[in-house]
Amino acid sequence: MKEHSERFELVTLNAYWLGLSYLWNSLHVLVLPAVLLQFIPDERKNTVLGLLTFSGLVLAMFVQPLAGAWSDRTRSRFGRRRPWIAGGTLGDLLFLALMAAAGGLPALAIAYIGLQLTSNLAHGPAQGLMHDRVPPERMGRASGIKNLFDMGGLVISSLLVGNLLTEDTLGLTLGTIAAILILSALVTLSVKEEPSPAPASISPTEHSEATRPGIHFRHLIASRLLFLTGVYGIQTFAQYFIRDTLPTTDPVKLTGDLLATIVLTLIGFSLLAGWLCDRFGRKPMHVAASLLLATGSLLMTTAQSAGAVLLFGSIVGAGIGLFLSANWALASDLAPLGEGGRYLGLTNIATAGAGALSRLAGPGIDALNAWQPGENLGYTGLFITAAVLTLSSLFLLRGVPDFLDTDHAPAASGVE
Repeated sequence: MKEHSERFELVTLNAYWLGLSYLWNSLHVLVLPAVLLQFIPDERKNTVLGLLTFSGLVLAMFVQPLAGAWSDRTRSRFGRRRPWIAGGTLGDLLFLALMAAAGGLPALAIAYIGLQLTSNLAHGPAQGLMHDRVPPERMGRASGIKNLFDMGGLVISSLLVGNLLTEDTLGLTLGTIAAILILSALVTLSVKEEPSPAPASISPTEHSEATRPGIHFRHLIASRLLFLTGVYGIQTFAQYFIRDTLPTTDPVKLTGDLLATIVLTLIGFSLLAGWLCDRFGRKPMHVAASLLLATGSLLMTTAQSAGAVLLFGSIVGAGIGLFLSANWALASDLAPLGEGGRYLGLTNIATAGAGALSRLAGPGIDALNAWQPGENLGYTGLFITAAVLTLSSLFLLRGVPDFLDTDHAPAASGVE
């Protein structure tokens, strides 16, 4: 009975990631690339998409760790994490409505930037909630379930939005995002949480400390930054890569199919990685993840058909799945007890930072494509860069202790 209860709690703790994943994968991969074509010339599409999303992700890079740190010290009868999750989600609904009504690029940009602000006010505290309640010896499995919800949101968005989105159905598409976000938030908000005994305010010194974690955590953040920069580059420009290089009459649908293929593979390997991490350690999974992602990225440069793209995408998905579970478990191992919001929020320096950096590839892709028209050299450069970055990420993990290192293994904490 206790094991069943703990398993159920892992599910409810992680349900919110389904809504957040559906939100951002729908917007970044399908909605924004399609909607922007209504407002900008075709030859500038990669540049505008890259710079717009870069701006939002730079904001997210700072907001999420600060919100996580503030939630560590929030005092409320509803707990320290849940008020932030609820408030941020309500703000998301406001900016989704504004996006649905946007009639031009300025309004679309305001809605997107506002959504980055409110979503990350909830995201940072939500990360701390799982760290508060899951002991280290179960963090690998918890990370696997988290990534299952993350990838479930990506699968649903790829299949549903990929088939639903047209110029006439933007409002309906954004309505599905709002509905799934609300439902997932309500599930996670049902988790029992006690108020934090810590002070309600943060001094300037504490703010400074929140941005200066230990050397091992800094290496982890830097490694995560490199790996995810390659991943997000592929994800961001996938629709334009398919539109420009493959014979298809519906690039939005094929992009959705590609992402669904990646994610279905990713889910299986993510859950497998959760078990393997608890049994064999986190770092061996990082090595396997980097090798798989680099291989899949390089093979993408040779793809000339939809079938080839889907096959190579499954290799990419396997690598991402192993990485996400292993990296999140390792970050949770290194975060001090009671400081999960702050430290896991700091991982967004890598997550949002990687998303922002990857968007800067947009002008380079357009320039290389224009240099030799028809050769699509920009997309070749994109995939080669992804392979180099993911392999480079391994060097930064060399000195980081693993969970199975008995000299550095974290002390277990109980589940309330």
